[in-house]
Amino acid sequence: MSGDAPRGLDAYRGKRDAARTPEPVPEADPARHPRPDPAAPSDPAASGPAAAVDSQEAGPVDHTGDDQAGRGDTFVIQEHHARALHWDFRLERDGVLVSWAVPRGLPVDRTANHLARQTEDHPLEYAEFAGEIPKGEYGGGTVTIWDRGGYELESWTADKIKVTLHGSRVQGRYVLFRAGGGRTTARQTTARQTTARQTTARQTGARAYGPDDWMVRRLDPPDDPTREPMPTTLAPMRAVASRELPAGPDWAYEVKWDGMRVLAFVDGGRVRARSRTGRDVTAAFPELRAVGLALGSTQAVLDGEIVAFGPDGTPDFGRLAHRMHVADAAAARRLAGRIPVSYLVFDLLFLDGHPTTARSYDERRALLARLPGLTLSETLAGDGPDVLRASAEAGLEGVIAKRRSAAYLPGRRGSDWVKVKNTRTQSVVIGGWEPGAGKRADRVGSLLVGVAERPGLGEAPPGAPRFRYAGHVGTGFSDATLDLLGRLLAPLRRDEPPFADVPDAHVRAAVWVRPELVAEVAYAHWTADNRLRHPSFKGLRDDLAPAETVVDGDTEPT
Repeated sequence: MSGDAPRGLDAYRGKRDAARTPEPVPEADPARHPRPDPAAPSDPAASGPAAAVDSQEAGPVDHTGDDQAGRGDTFVIQEHHARALHWDFRLERDGVLVSWAVPRGLPVDRTANHLARQTEDHPLEYAEFAGEIPKGEYGGGTVTIWDRGGYELESWTADKIKVTLHGSRVQGRYVLFRAGGGRTTARQTTARQTTARQTTARQTGARAYGPDDWMVRRLDPPDDPTREPMPTTLAPMRAVASRELPAGPDWAYEVKWDGMRVLAFVDGGRVRARSRTGRDVTAAFPELRAVGLALGSTQAVLDGEIVAFGPDGTPDFGRLAHRMHVADAAAARRLAGRIPVSYLVFDLLFLDGHPTTARSYDERRALLARLPGLTLSETLAGDGPDVLRASAEAGLEGVIAKRRSAAYLPGRRGSDWVKVKNTRTQSVVIGGWEPGAGKRADRVGSLLVGVAERPGLGEAPPGAPRFRYAGHVGTGFSDATLDLLGRLLAPLRRDEPPFADVPDAHVRAAVWVRPELVAEVAYAHWTADNRLRHPSFKGLRDDLAPAETVVDGDTEPT
C-alpha cells in the first residue's frame, strides 16, 4: 500500500505480522514510522509486531459527524469462528472500517439489545477478506463474509451511531450506543474506577461493561411482520406406550433411543440445553457447542436425544448416567474425553422467528434436513412389525411411530406418537435404601423404589404425587454409582417411608429418604402383587420428575 495509510490502523498493524497471517496488513506511514537504521544498536524490547503500534501522540481518529460525503458507505459482517464464535460488524469511515465484535450477531427484531465490543479499526481491504487466520495468531480461526452492502448514515456521535443497512441478508435501521450510557474511554477511566465498577456489578448482579462495550439494536420492524421472538422454554411432546406399532404409509418410524431427552435452544451460535423437566443441562454436555457453531446465525429450537454409545455401538444408558449429574463445566469437559455423547436430533420446534410446531411431521423433518452440521435421528424404512423386529435384532431399546400429518404438541402426550419397547425398563423414584453386607456394609446394598400413582378417571393430578412401593433393586451398581448415591441420598433422610405398602422385611433395616431422586431400572416383568421382578439399576435420571414415574399403560401390572 501507499505511505498515506490512515493513522487509525496503527493498532491494527501492531497486532498482526504480515508474514504470518493472510489478512491484509498495510504498511505504516514512513513519515510517522521511519525505517530503523541498520547500523543503530538493536533494542530487543522494541522488536516484533507490537513495536509498530503508534504512540498515539496525535490521538485517535475522530469519526464523529453527521456528514457522509467522501467518508465511505460500505458495511460488512464477517462470521468469525475464533476462540468463541462471533460476528464482526464493520462500517467504512474515513478510509478505514470501524469495527465491533458482536457475539450474537445483529438482532433481527426490536425486542433485544446485543452486546457489541469495539475493536481496532481495520483497513478497507478487510471488507473482502475471507480465510483462515493461523492458530496462535491474533483472532486465529475461520473468517467468512456473512453479508455486505452499503449503508446510509443518520448520525455519528461519540456515544451513538444510527445507520440504515442495505445488504443481501440484513436490511434495516440500526443504532449502536455505548453500553455504559455515556462516553468513558479506557484512557479516561482510572484503575480505581474500573475496580469500583466491577465490585458494584458483582454486588448487584449487573454486567461490568468496559469502555469498549457498545450495544446494537434494531430500530425498525423487520421485513417479516410475522416474525416472533424465540421462546425461552418449551416442554417436549411425549408418546403413548403400546404393544404394537401402527402400520401403513401414514406413519414414519424412528429409533427409540436409550438416552436423555433434551431441547436445544440455539441463538447467535450459542446453545442452551434443557431437559424434559426444564433443568438447564448446558454445562453437562460441552459437545452441544458444536451445534451452535454449525448453525451460526440460524435461530432454532431442536428436539433430540443425548446418547452415549457402548463399545458395541449400541446406546448405553449406564455410561450416560455418569454424565447427567455433572454441573461443573471443567469436570464435564474432562468426562467428555472418556465418555463422549452424541446429540441425535429428531424434531424442529422453531426456526428463524417462526414456530414450526403447527406444521406436519414431514414438513418439520424437511426443514430440519436443510440445517447444516446436525446429526439427525434417521427414519427407519419398512412397516410396523418389520421395523420393530429389525430394531430388536440391532439391540435397540425400541421404535417410535409418528403420524406424518401430525403437528407437534408441546408438553402433551398424543396418540400421533406411539412407542413400543424391545426391552422392559421403568423409571422409579427412590424412597429409601438398605445397607449392604461385607465390603458394602457402610454403603447402599439395595434401593427401595416406587412409582407414581396414576390419577383416576376424571381426577386432576394432585399437587404432590402419591407413590406406591414397586420393589427393591440390588444389582447393577458400580463403585462410582454407589459413591454418587451415597452423596445424593445423605441429605434426603427422613423418618417415615414415602410408601405405605413396604413389606415388613424391608422396613426393619431401611434408611428412608424424601422421594426426589429418579432412577431407571431394567426388569423381567411385573409380579401379581405389583412388584418389579429381577430389577437391575441402569442409572439416575435427572431429566425426569418423580411424578413422571407412572407405569406405562402397556406394562401395567395385573
